[in-house]
Amino acid sequence: MHGLINRALQDFLRDAHGREAWAAIAGAADVDVHGFEAMLTYPDALTEAVLDAASAHLHTPRAMILEDLGTYLVSDPSMEALRRLLRFGGANFMEFLYSLDHLPDRARLAVPDLDLPDLTLTEDGRQSYTLHCRDAWAGFCPILQGILRAMADDYGVLVMLDITGLEGPRTAIRIRLLDMRFARGRDFSLKGAAAP
Repeated sequence: MHGLINRALQDFLRDAHGREAWAAIAGAADVDVHGFEAMLTYPDALTEAVLDAASAHLHTPRAMILEDLGTYLVSDPSMEALRRLLRFGGANFMEFLYSLDHLPDRARLAVPDLDLPDLTLTEDGRQSYTLHCRDAWAGFCPILQGILRAMADDYGVLVMLDITGLEGPRTAIRIRLLDMRFARGRDFSLKGAAAP
């Protein structure tokens, strides 16, 4: 597993649940409390051990932890760079959804050894879509579901998301757009934040 994913999980657990919780989880998973280096690669079994330890310590299902991690990646102020990168995908939520087909290629431009699954968006009917995640690590779709939920909030859109086939190679997220103007979206400018 790429260190960026492990480091994001570590930072989320520490920031959301405290340093003591992270220390307990790291100890149970036999991981150094200082954690992961973002640009290294680690055995998948180590990531799974951290998730198992977090699930046991927090009394929370793994999928819920991963979905919360996805939300954290977009909504936490320390992750503003990722939010900005995702917002470049479109001026509105629909454009953003259609840009996800290109997300793995864009990620490889920045981090060549970051292996994201192939993503394909299909239209199922009016305001209903399926985002197919082919050959994905089982934890990827819950993270992506959290990212989608946070991005919908960012655009001011109300959506319903549901993961299907979580244990198989053809995992997908069903997306129903309930209200495209549910709330005022967060401000975003291509120029970035204004200088003080």
